[in-house]
Parts: sequence; structure tokens; C-alpha cells
Amino acid sequence: MKKPILFALAAAVVLAVSLLTVHAADQPLPSVGQVAPTFTLPSQDGSQISLESFRGKWVVLYFYPKDMTQGCTIEAHNFQRDQAKFDAANAVILGVSVDTPDSHKQFCTKEGLTFRLLADPEHKVVDEYGSLGHFATFTIANRNTFLIDPQGKIVKVWTKVDPSHHSEEVLAALSELKK
Repeated sequence: MKKPILFALAAAVVLAVSLLTVHAADQPLPSVGQVAPTFTLPSQDGSQISLESFRGKWVVLYFYPKDMTQGCTIEAHNFQRDQAKFDAANAVILGVSVDTPDSHKQFCTKEGLTFRLLADPEHKVVDEYGSLGHFATFTIANRNTFLIDPQGKIVKVWTKVDPSHHSEEVLAALSELKK
């Protein structure tokens, strides 16, 4: 009687591990020194936001898995907390996930977010930035960030970031790069 229970428990563990595995992106990550791939995506207010419109500014382009989840909320709150510092550094924050504009709108309203969240439900930009991931049976954006300089080149890439202190990392890199 103990063997079937152990077998069932082992099978459950294997299933849980396989469901929690986040697979790598389909495309390679753009690299430092490369011109950032351009895009236009809808934001939480429904307006179309183009990367090109931020020429002359630093762009923090961060990809995150899902609106209203714990890690993504922590990361967004920290970027919001540091918004004035990013403004002072002539930097704009753009968050991207595969969620819809309506989901972003609800997330921004609930969490008091004022920077732009961009919707990529068709996974085009997420894939182009090598940030397409798979979690269990659904597609997500992997937690990657690209710092783009005012001329449109990628100057720093972070992968698998820790959302609890990532905003500070980006600010430190911005400060160092602006010297």
C-alpha cells in the first residue's frame, strides 16, 4: 500500500517541476551595441507607443511575465517609487508583457502605476527581444531588461532579474553610463 502512495507522490513532484519550468526564449537576446529593434505597441490607455518616439531619451525597456502577480507587482512598484529619479536622468520606463491593454489598465489602476505598460499579446516584440518564455501551458515574457541610450542603441542587458532590487540596478547603470 505504501508503494502506490510513493509512486503517486513521485509522479506529482515530476509533474510540478515540469509545470514550473520556464523555457528559454525562441529568439536570441539582442546584444549590447546593437540598435534596439523598433516597435509600436498599445499602452494601458489604448494609445500606440513607438520606441522611435523616445529618441533623445534613455529607455528602460523591461519585460515581465504577468500583470497582478507578486514579482511583477514588486518590480512595478519599485520602478514607480523611483520614477522621479528616472525622470531626472532623462529616462522613460516601458514595461512589456503579453497581457492585453485592458489588463494593463486594471493593473495600473489597482497599483497606482503612472509609467507606460505595453501590451504584446501576439508576442511579436517579446520574441524579437528574445524574451518569449513558456510557463506550463501558457506563454509569458521572461523577466529581462534592456537599457537603450538616447541614440537607440542597447547599452545594457539584464536577464532573469530579481524584481526586488532591479530598479536600483538600472539607476546605478544609468548613473555610471552617463559619466
